Amino acid sequence: MNDQAGQNGAATLLKALVFLMFAMFAMTTDSVGTVIPEVIREFQLGLTAGGSFQYATMAGIGISAIALGFLADRIGRKATILIGLVLFGVSSALFAAGHDFLFFTSLLFVSGIGIGIFKSGALALIGDLSRSTGEHARTMNLIEGFFGVGAIIGPAIVAYMLTQGASWKWVYIIAAMLCALLVLGSVVARFPRPIITRTEPVRASEAIRMAGDPPARFFGTALMLYVGAEAAIYVWAPTYLANYSGSWLWLAAYVVSIFFVLRAAGRFLGVWLLSRFDWASVILVCSAAMAALFWIAVLDGREVAIFALPATGLFMSVLYPTINSTGISCYEKGRHGSIAGLLLFFTCVSAVLAPLAMGALGEWLADSSYAILLGGVFATLLALLCGWNRSRAPFAALLAQRDADDYRA
Repeated sequence: MNDQAGQNGAATLLKALVFLMFAMFAMTTDSVGTVIPEVIREFQLGLTAGGSFQYATMAGIGISAIALGFLADRIGRKATILIGLVLFGVSSALFAAGHDFLFFTSLLFVSGIGIGIFKSGALALIGDLSRSTGEHARTMNLIEGFFGVGAIIGPAIVAYMLTQGASWKWVYIIAAMLCALLVLGSVVARFPRPIITRTEPVRASEAIRMAGDPPARFFGTALMLYVGAEAAIYVWAPTYLANYSGSWLWLAAYVVSIFFVLRAAGRFLGVWLLSRFDWASVILVCSAAMAALFWIAVLDGREVAIFALPATGLFMSVLYPTINSTGISCYEKGRHGSIAGLLLFFTCVSAVLAPLAMGALGEWLADSSYAILLGGVFATLLALLCGWNRSRAPFAALLAQRDADDYRA
């Protein structure tokens, strides 16, 4: 009894650490939209150069996810998480050591590498702590809910510091302080024994080999479409609504903030939904509702888009963690680090290419509404993909097998 209580306590501590990890790095990655205008002003940069604060981090995450995600399977979850946290924490703390644009972008690239490493390890750890594929999906929604909270806190910290005459760099320094506490917590925490499901050693090329698997292709494509639709809101909605002059002008300034709040709240709601309904039905209904709101925004113009676009956050909220966790659950636990890294790589590729495509289309046609239209196309394709998944259930047998073989009820 005492041993079981001890195991439950250790699992609770580990989940709490993962929740805080996601909230911590969201503080920096999702505050970049607030930081970039200040960086452009301070260093007299153009929009493309200022955007390096976004691209440097995403490049670091993507490269480390696909090249180093296997470490969670090779050297263990604990060591992988500690390596990633130390890289992220040191690079964030070094923002206090200088004031040079190239120096900052280099630090963001290194911090992205750290995020990719510890995120792959943390996602693999959650699989170890879950007792079923369903619990895995519910826990992932909780984790992403805390990520959403961090995405709200980060920009608020930047805004507050600027009103007080302080530097935007404080958001990175505060993240470094939190990271130091997480390193300490991870050092003393008891991690579960790794579940060995293979005899050959895991190699760096593992994720690349997995990219050809049907589950990896399906869930990777779904994540890319989701991220593309999401980018239309938090990257381009402010530009699309910049010329709005209707009776809800005050609301236009808070569209992205409302979107983030609804996305965070919806992820906690997702835990309830997934405890009562099949995951395939949940993502079909939510993706269809998201696509419908996009097309309402496109067809009815800015007066309606000011309400429809932030409302997509409520339906988007469940999609990313459920798609991601289910994709990971399709593989045995001994490969969770590699598949988590691969799916994270797909996410980062879309996070870079989708906003670029939207910006290029809007610039080419001299109308930012086309960026929102392209987001609607991505959302519609995702809904169709989820509809096919719901009707054909191509991974139901595989998930049932994982429940029987890798999880403990």
